[in-house]
Amino acid sequence: MTALRSRRRHGYIALGLTAVAALTLAGCAEGGGDSGDSGSVEGETVEIAGGITGSEAENLQKSFEQFEKDTGITVKYTGDKGFEGNIVTKVAGGSAPDIAIVPQPGLLRSLIGTGEVKEGTKEVEANVDKYWAPAWKDYGSLDGTFYAAPMLANLKGYVYYSPASFAEWGVEVPTTWDELLTLTDTIREKTGEPPWCAGFFSEAASGWPGTDWVEDLVLRQAGADVYDSWAAGDTPFTDPDIEAAFDSVGDILLNPDYVNAGFGDVKSINPTAFGDPIAAAVANGTCALTHQGSFLTANFLTTKTADGETPTIAPDGDIYAFILPGPEAGELAVEGGGEFVTPFSDDAATQQVLEYMSTPEFADARVKLGGAISANTGADPSLASSEFLTEAMKIVQDPNTVFRFDASDLMPATVGSGSFWRGMVDWIDGKPTPQVLEDIQAGYQD
Repeated sequence: MTALRSRRRHGYIALGLTAVAALTLAGCAEGGGDSGDSGSVEGETVEIAGGITGSEAENLQKSFEQFEKDTGITVKYTGDKGFEGNIVTKVAGGSAPDIAIVPQPGLLRSLIGTGEVKEGTKEVEANVDKYWAPAWKDYGSLDGTFYAAPMLANLKGYVYYSPASFAEWGVEVPTTWDELLTLTDTIREKTGEPPWCAGFFSEAASGWPGTDWVEDLVLRQAGADVYDSWAAGDTPFTDPDIEAAFDSVGDILLNPDYVNAGFGDVKSINPTAFGDPIAAAVANGTCALTHQGSFLTANFLTTKTADGETPTIAPDGDIYAFILPGPEAGELAVEGGGEFVTPFSDDAATQQVLEYMSTPEFADARVKLGGAISANTGADPSLASSEFLTEAMKIVQDPNTVFRFDASDLMPATVGSGSFWRGMVDWIDGKPTPQVLEDIQAGYQD
């Protein structure tokens, strides 16, 4: 779940596969910042903080094992579920980590505003120029100055389902929005139960899963230009195109015949944790369809099927997913997100860690541990932990994909992770759509 914000170049993220470069990291003690310290870094500790917790945090820490052996640097990652709400205060109070993994361009801009973020080194910038599309660099920059390299990526707008159940019901993956609604009705008729399950609750902040639904529909129905204008704050939430997206999402999430399988009615969406539907879908079969990003596959590492096995993610496995379709078949317009590796120290050890985290080697190390993908075009998609994640990674590396960064992550924090999130909760609780849209738009005045 990411929330990123920066005023960015309004163009497609053009991504293409390149060969994995062989970089020698052990000899990179010289940093590019102001310190100019090329002394020994062996025995130094670099502190990294972020909002990644649980098994994902463990895998992130493991990604540094070979680097630590090669350099003698100890990397210590600390995850904080309240990271997004705490990091600006900590930085302003003089308690910044060496590196922060920031999931929002808007939050990155706020941190840069404290004056404590260090500019990106020439080595890191060179890697970003080589391995990421220009738009990713834009997200990690402000006013033409580069600060933070991207880390991992996620692709949003997937609908998870059981291939076995689809075969039993005699249904196929839909290619248009109308076909999706027909599929929903068919499953309802065959099972007598609501086909969809959803959860908006998150310990960090509830409501964000609903923003992903709306963003998907704005991009698919209104198009990339409207999406860009909306993300930039030029098209208001009260615009008819945005209201139309809410109405389309409401066709599913506000329909008691369609939700909330295994959890209750429409109002059960808000207290249901965002990751719980996948357990329902995989473990006990009570949920036929659930909408979430590619990052949800990390939950499969700890979820079990009814037989007590780790689920297989494949077209003929326990669970798979398709991209939420738009009005027309054959169009691939998707949104996603990622994190940015933000430096607060320019010492030599920190600079080595920053450089490593911008390489294909780091991306490969993390991707092969499971539940993650990277938009680093030097990384190897075949290392992903499932066929599904390999396909998702290829999508974000494909120059023909119309890719947009999560809109709420590009909006000011008072809206994207404020009034928008709160508005989704109010909407599920029954507040009329026009009033919700006005309330969300008011966040620009805060």
